[in-house]
Amino acid sequence: MTDENVKVAVRVRPFNSREKARNAGLIVNMHDNVTELIDPEQPNEEPRKFAFDFSYWSHDDYEEQDDGYLAPTHPHYADQKKVFDDLGRGVLDNAWNGFNSTLFAYGQTGSGKSYSIVGYGKNKGIVPLFCDEMFKGIEGKKESGDSSEFEVSFSMLEIYNEQVRDLLNSKSKSKKGLRVRQHPKKGFYVESLLTVPVNSYKDIENRMEEGTRNRTVAATLMNATSSRAHTIVGVTFHQKGKNAAGQETTKSAIINLVDLAGSERADSTGATGDRLKEGAAINQSLSSLGNVIAALADKANGKNVRVPYRDSVLTKLLKNALGGNSKTIMIAAISPADINFDETLSTLRYADRAKQIKTSAVVNEDPTEKLIRELQEENAKLKAALENGEIPKDDDDEDEKAAEGISEEEIAKMKEQMEEELRARMVENDRRLEEMNQSWQEKLVLAQELYEEANKAAISVKEAAKTSPHFWNLNVDSQLSAMIIHTINEGENIIGNGLGDTSPAIELKGLSILSEHAIVTSKDGQITVRACNNAKVLLNGETVTSKVILHHGDRVMFGSNHLYVFHHPLELEAAKANNIRLPTVTYEKAQEEIAAVAGFDMDTSEKSREQLLLREELIELLPMVEEANAISQELDRKVDFEIVILSPEARGLSKGRPEPFIKMTNLESKLDWLWPINRFTNRKFLMQEMYQNYIEGEDWTLPDERDPFTESASTDIFIGTTMVYLESLSYLIDMREHLTISDYKGTNMGKLRVELIPCDENGKEYDIDADIFVDSPSELLGKKVNFLINISHALGLPNKFLETWCKFKFYLDDLPITTEVIQNTRNPEYNFKKLVSYSAATQQLIDYLTTDYLIVEVWGRYKEPSKSQNRNAGIKTKDMVMSKVLTRGKSVKAMQPHATQGGMENFARMAKMTFAQNTMKKKLQRLENKMDLLKKFTSMATDMDLDTVMLSQLKSLLNTTNPSAVAANLQVEVPPKKIKKSESAVAGESTEGDGETATLDTQAVSRLPATSSPPPSALRTNGIIEQSLAEGDPQPKDQPETLPESVLVDDQAKTNDHAVKADDNHSDSQSKDQPEPSPESVPADDLTKTDDRPAKANDNHSYQSPKEDTTRETKVVQAQPQPPPPVELPPARVQQSACCIVL
Repeated sequence: MTDENVKVAVRVRPFNSREKARNAGLIVNMHDNVTELIDPEQPNEEPRKFAFDFSYWSHDDYEEQDDGYLAPTHPHYADQKKVFDDLGRGVLDNAWNGFNSTLFAYGQTGSGKSYSIVGYGKNKGIVPLFCDEMFKGIEGKKESGDSSEFEVSFSMLEIYNEQVRDLLNSKSKSKKGLRVRQHPKKGFYVESLLTVPVNSYKDIENRMEEGTRNRTVAATLMNATSSRAHTIVGVTFHQKGKNAAGQETTKSAIINLVDLAGSERADSTGATGDRLKEGAAINQSLSSLGNVIAALADKANGKNVRVPYRDSVLTKLLKNALGGNSKTIMIAAISPADINFDETLSTLRYADRAKQIKTSAVVNEDPTEKLIRELQEENAKLKAALENGEIPKDDDDEDEKAAEGISEEEIAKMKEQMEEELRARMVENDRRLEEMNQSWQEKLVLAQELYEEANKAAISVKEAAKTSPHFWNLNVDSQLSAMIIHTINEGENIIGNGLGDTSPAIELKGLSILSEHAIVTSKDGQITVRACNNAKVLLNGETVTSKVILHHGDRVMFGSNHLYVFHHPLELEAAKANNIRLPTVTYEKAQEEIAAVAGFDMDTSEKSREQLLLREELIELLPMVEEANAISQELDRKVDFEIVILSPEARGLSKGRPEPFIKMTNLESKLDWLWPINRFTNRKFLMQEMYQNYIEGEDWTLPDERDPFTESASTDIFIGTTMVYLESLSYLIDMREHLTISDYKGTNMGKLRVELIPCDENGKEYDIDADIFVDSPSELLGKKVNFLINISHALGLPNKFLETWCKFKFYLDDLPITTEVIQNTRNPEYNFKKLVSYSAATQQLIDYLTTDYLIVEVWGRYKEPSKSQNRNAGIKTKDMVMSKVLTRGKSVKAMQPHATQGGMENFARMAKMTFAQNTMKKKLQRLENKMDLLKKFTSMATDMDLDTVMLSQLKSLLNTTNPSAVAANLQVEVPPKKIKKSESAVAGESTEGDGETATLDTQAVSRLPATSSPPPSALRTNGIIEQSLAEGDPQPKDQPETLPESVLVDDQAKTNDHAVKADDNHSDSQSKDQPEPSPESVPADDLTKTDDRPAKANDNHSYQSPKEDTTRETKVVQAQPQPPPPVELPPARVQQSACCIVL
């Protein structure tokens, strides 16, 4: 016995029809045994690489031959024959040598698992090719004179929702499925599983068809998604002959071929908080398999870990395959499309871990007499143990070893279970002894008789369908399509559930099927269909309201889950005769047309990856929602379901893609809840279980805490969101608004008072006169930033809520910040305040404040509905739904994605515009305040006959909006010369000495007029006004050629005698040959004159000041008696100019 690793192969399929229609991107490459995966979001990054035993490229480089076989046109392509030669032939060799083998396929739904395992048409998969080659080998042995006996047995089971179904025994009525038992030598096995003897490959083909047909019928009855089920085909191969010593020996091999359920990554958030967690059993087997593979990989790397085989039915049955006596191969099937990147990456990681697992296979060969003797001895021991109350332990059961320290009650329960196991083991041993004593030929004859009896009707219908019009079923799993056929006889054919007075010609069981559901009429080669009693019948997605003619290839839906394709032999022959190629009908196409008629946008052109992913989700969800509604109506649960699309903003996120949710409405109380998809999916399985109990006549009612159709009053309800744009904070401007609360549709749910207030580090708001405004958010970089987020109150919330609260995440918060919960009011006072402080603002923070927004979510809990308010008491669910449909039109059309998204987009756009307007209003107000101070300053300077003012005084003036602070900051130094005292000079003014200084006090400022009318000679610029030095005037010696605080002027303005000249480089502006400029006099009041034209929002005339020089002054010259006429400067590119201010 030697250990060997599990072999792993990866296979990529071609694009399917949907992916071709949307021009999907290819994200998979293969080189030798290496598989590469490209991230579509980062196509230029290095692809992820995975090395496996085999990497099969089956994406392109092939052609379809006349018989339908896909043959390679390039050696790179891996066809079905190559995959079998590499993998299946090894399994076959193992079987001949007496080794157990397991081959299982893993991957997301639609990735090509079933194609590799089973195949279709001429493209046979590993299972049929293996069985065919096995019987060819047996025939070859017999022809060569080998005297050995060869016995092949076949079984087929399905694991769905942790229940085992025997697919070869359609009469099995076990509601809870077959029991899984454990044998000390065999390991885990399925009790009472039918294992039938087969004598040829044709026998196996018939049995596989029978099992698939039974699987399809069950899936259609309950709309059980086949992608959620695991299928295990078991082949037992016995070779009986004599060994070298002349003993009768039996060499045995058990081959398990496993088609696993779709491996879509389970999003646990969908079920978070749901009280009905047992609904997650649908995913239990696959998640448990992942845990087992992870544990086995750790064990192979030397870690001492427990392998949890007992956690699910699937892992029990695969225990030998994964960690015991078996040679095991895994095929990981992947999609090539960019839309499936996440699932493909998950599959490759899963396979990469599986290749670390080691198994230990041994040859199963024992003398026949020994096998019989061991079975007899074991039964004797079991009988004695039961009589004496002893429970024998299995040495290889790791879970038993881990059961130490359990309670007495649990021990008693375990003992009871073990006794039951022992009795079952005795029954199994007796069955095996009986089989060993029965001749192989007797077994074959009996099996064939049972098969013909069970499949007589199916065989007859299959023959009749070759020449008669008929319906064939359409299933999401292509392996299950065309497995159910209903022929149409001449005349009227009633379709019904078989529970009425009239026996239907076509009997359909399941949801929404009436006793007389529809009538299909065949007359003179023309086939028509009409619905009865307002029954649900769809033709190519459209509701059938009158008699319509059926044509070959039409899709017909009866009830909620019976989807069929109409086949008309005469029309098909006519099309072939005229060389008309009819389109292939697929389940996806049929669901797309149903969704399109329902109001969903199914157009794939010019759609983003996110939109296409949403479309795929909708196609999958639509039949599930239809089924849930059908169950609700059948059981009269007074509940209705519909799909809604929630934008990221409606879910409290600033980024992300739209996602579908399920809205559940209680038709009596009119209350509704939004469920994530996983919660709905889990609840739907419990609904199916309720319905199954209902149709089997068992007690199906459940208490509210376990009822999947109810929600607790304590469930948190999403009311709506409001968007708080943060741009005002980036300018240190406060924002205080009543903001609209919008639900996912954009409906107004009330108002929320939100305030964003800059403050000091202690949370104290700045005084109204404080000037903390910044001209650019970049000025905050590296500085302290403090502000308050206040959520004061809400107004006008819906009256149905008992209590409400708000929550939000700010910037880098991981956990939401929540307000106090307020009860019994539509106008709750939250009085919430949050101080946010940053010691040094980073560029990331500034970018967040400038471009992002805060989403405040409003949540609540419903009041308990009053029974007296229920106006629909006594009305059936079906009638309530019909009333709802008539009120608002087609129910499904009310949930179009664009309608829900559009509301949120409009809300977001309005919110952004409101905040932009408020921010601009604050900016303009601040500029007006500065202009008012500038006017007061120039008026004061004129009244005092001042010649010069300090540049630092102008800077101080521009950096404040506080009138009371002007006088304190405006101390004007005057050159050493006599100043004529103005009549309006203020008290405290000194005129003594050569260094006289004119001092302006606070009272003088307060006495100045608010505005001064500028003279007609004012020089106009586009907002900021100064005058350059006139040409020919000497430059002052103590003043540099370029002033840092120079004023913006238009370098293209041209005037007569006082044209403004400025050099583009802001220095060395005049040639040495040119005369020095002389100052030009401009009245002081001209400083207040601005352009009459409105400012442009994106004006490029912004000025970034160079390094400040606070020691520099600006000279102010006395105004001339006769000023020149005004000069208009058009707005254009601006620059700095060496200049002074003249009075």
